[in-house]
Amino acid sequence: MEPNPLCAQLPVFDLAVFLGAADKGAPEVQRLCAALAACLQQSSALVVRDPRVDTADNDAFLSLLERYFSQPLEVKMADVRPELAYQVGATPEGVEKPRCLRDASIMAHAASLAPEDRPTLPSEADPKWRFFHRLGDRPAATQYPELNAEPVLPAAFPEWRQVMDGWGGKLLGAVATVAEMAARGFGLEADAFTARMQHAPHLLAPTGADLDRHGRLGTVVAGFHYDLNFLTIHGRSRFPGLYAWLANGRRIPVRIPEGCLLLQAGKQMEWLTGGHVRAGWHEVVCTEETVAAAEAARAQGRPTWRVSSTVFSQIASDVVLQPLGRFAAEPGAAAACPPTPAGRQVAEELEMINLKAC
Repeated sequence: MEPNPLCAQLPVFDLAVFLGAADKGAPEVQRLCAALAACLQQSSALVVRDPRVDTADNDAFLSLLERYFSQPLEVKMADVRPELAYQVGATPEGVEKPRCLRDASIMAHAASLAPEDRPTLPSEADPKWRFFHRLGDRPAATQYPELNAEPVLPAAFPEWRQVMDGWGGKLLGAVATVAEMAARGFGLEADAFTARMQHAPHLLAPTGADLDRHGRLGTVVAGFHYDLNFLTIHGRSRFPGLYAWLANGRRIPVRIPEGCLLLQAGKQMEWLTGGHVRAGWHEVVCTEETVAAAEAARAQGRPTWRVSSTVFSQIASDVVLQPLGRFAAEPGAAAACPPTPAGRQVAEELEMINLKAC
């Protein structure tokens, strides 16, 4: 673990220490896993360095998605799959609505925060595009076929699958390592999380926001929300604007050092830990830094689409979500996190954000 020069609240965990350890049960490895688990519990987020992940791959991915999102509207619309709850292919801007617009409890939570920590609440759907690319093997059978559909491959990009699978696979590998380390740090079986991630509907899920159209200071690109999945992982974006909330309610700008990755806990992690780890609140807002970065990109003739480099790792759709191990015995855990198939949990969340018809 080392200090993060860009975001002091989130130290950097070097996964090479765990990956290179011959004895994963050695005291120094256990201390590292415990520190990682504690950071996840305290911050709902982590910053890691993974020696298997090359920043050049992130750059190639971002450049590909900038080209994709810059295409004419009618070309991108051919990749939209509303009948599959937008769980593969493109989601146009103005479709996804932050849950806070429909959930009074989220608005109450936002109002309870200190004034300096309150989010910039949206009044309408997010002005961002998204593309969902399915990663990994499909399950042999599932009760939730629309959540496990084959990926969409845009016609104009013959390199699409290679770039997307390559970068997405590396991010998913980092998630699996963090999931094992967190399980060990929490005192669970080493595969408590990773075994439940097998054949899950993992998604490489970049967003694209056109800063020429939606780049005014204060514009909410992604409204105040938590992620519905297990662990979300991000490479560096070329444009700042991401804010996250720590477990103590503090709002911080998230900055990822070069060569590092950001992870955030999602609702499925909260469920499996009985609320010990909370799904992390976050938003993306156009700040003075965002506006300056967009102006610099224009001056250099570069695209001004703000692309996120994001993977949503998930628990397999037919696995039942419920508190694991010692978390099951904590007071209130069973009532707050009743046994629920992950596919049903995802479907209910998708309805709330306007991606799935009721």
